[in-house]
Amino acid sequence: QVQLVESGGGSVQAGESLKLSCVASGSTLGMNAMGWYRQAPGKQRELVAGIARDGRPMYTNSVQGRFTISRDNAKNTIYLTMSSLKPEDTAVYYCNADFDSYYVPRGDYWGQGTQVTVSS
Repeated sequence: QVQLVESGGGSVQAGESLKLSCVASGSTLGMNAMGWYRQAPGKQRELVAGIARDGRPMYTNSVQGRFTISRDNAKNTIYLTMSSLKPEDTAVYYCNADFDSYYVPRGDYWGQGTQVTVSS
């Protein structure tokens, strides 16, 4: 089993920045893609960004150029640095871990989520 714990969420004004962290623990050997999803009220959960074990990133179009995903394999941790935040980025952000996929995370392991609220 893998446990994922997110942190770093909060409330900010539009245009500001936040950095999320996700620490993985447990049976992490062989873990490949990790990444971030988000779910806004009344909407489906959507993929935001993913990262391969070798550091190759991928982003959904709406955050390209504003968000940066990074990974520290020694710490079993991924980060999401979010800049130029917009009100539409408001959501609960979830960490995901995948043992099969290269860099698009679609695994069975989820964190508990961290709230990000962006006000205009």
